Amino acid sequence: MISEHEGSGTLVILANFVSPLAVDLTEAAVLRQWAEQAPRKLWLTRPGDVLITPVPLSAPFRRYVFHRLGVPENSVTVITVPDTPHLPMAQALAEHHLLEPLRALVAERPTARLLPTALDEASTALAADLRIPVVPYETDVPNSGTLRAVAAMNTKSGFRTTAQSLGLRLPHGRACTGAELGQVTTALLASHRRVVLKTDRSAGGHGLHFVSRGDQPPPSPPPAESRWVVEEYVEHTRAISAQGHATATGVEVAYDGEMRMSGGSFAGYSSPLKDLPVRSYEELTDWTLALGGHLAAEGYRGPYSLDLVCTQDGTLYALECNVRRTATTTAHAMVSRLTGAGRSAWSTGTATTVAPMTFDETVGHLSEAGLDFQPGDSEGVLLYADRPLDGRSWRYTALAPTHTRITELEVRLAATLGHGGL
Repeated sequence: MISEHEGSGTLVILANFVSPLAVDLTEAAVLRQWAEQAPRKLWLTRPGDVLITPVPLSAPFRRYVFHRLGVPENSVTVITVPDTPHLPMAQALAEHHLLEPLRALVAERPTARLLPTALDEASTALAADLRIPVVPYETDVPNSGTLRAVAAMNTKSGFRTTAQSLGLRLPHGRACTGAELGQVTTALLASHRRVVLKTDRSAGGHGLHFVSRGDQPPPSPPPAESRWVVEEYVEHTRAISAQGHATATGVEVAYDGEMRMSGGSFAGYSSPLKDLPVRSYEELTDWTLALGGHLAAEGYRGPYSLDLVCTQDGTLYALECNVRRTATTTAHAMVSRLTGAGRSAWSTGTATTVAPMTFDETVGHLSEAGLDFQPGDSEGVLLYADRPLDGRSWRYTALAPTHTRITELEVRLAATLGHGGL
């Protein structure tokens, strides 16, 4: 996969989880929850880089990451932007008088480039203000047409329209307004026992509602002008995804894996994919490249994912795409960096402790159990995000030469930290 650090220069890493690209900015609670994952972006840094984060990074987490990366602690600058309701993070910098200090840092880094999590209008405006390009664009920033295409593809309806034109297999369904939602749902339930109601702009499982025949209608209907997609619920045995990368010269499938789901929400990942029928794997590859070709033609450069479900007989149905850095992008980059781009198996998940613990206490438990990944190791467990708010729900990445070893590590991890949650 193409490295974010290919070429010369330093990065200004913008962890803009607060962006209108994935969900509406009025969804403050959801955005705040996602923003808690921002510290993981520290794994992307190298000496001279600047990390802009919506939440503070603890000193123990900084020491932990920098030791494993071999990066001097004081060589990376971290800017924390306080939570700012209804404002994209890139705009919040000015709101908190942090734009001038950032301009000064960029002036000291003549080859700096901006690496946003979400390619939204605010982040490209920030890059233009700082007079630096957006990764992976060689120069300048994407134009307004590309930004409109990216915004559209991050909606369920926009994806369905493009996927149909590319020949991807989709669940039976249609887009509608909130005013039409009841009627459309009733019509689809006439031919399908269960349907999924999806808010048009949503991610990570947020905004999904599962409705079966005979269910009572919701007590309060959604706003009439809101946008929705209603689809048949496809009975499946696996949820999978492939991550593509588009450049000016071509498109590649960077990696793939199985999504761990909990109530329709993303709960972890296991990569690479295993035990998928050959014909299904070929279709997954073809669809991912076709989607990337469409995005590249719209001027998009960078990572994107295609999410699907697989039925018992191996039939794939495409559900959505995420045209941004996703929940797996940083973990994959971290594993590739720590293993020298070797083909390690890896997984992400959440391990739950019985009682709250500090970051150092949790690392101590991993070390005592022989699980703590250290530089040069071929396998182990990493706490790839900072201490969780509850002190109990620890996000981890496990890496090893094989999936079998990954499973063994995860079983030991669950036993070490108290009980399941994997």
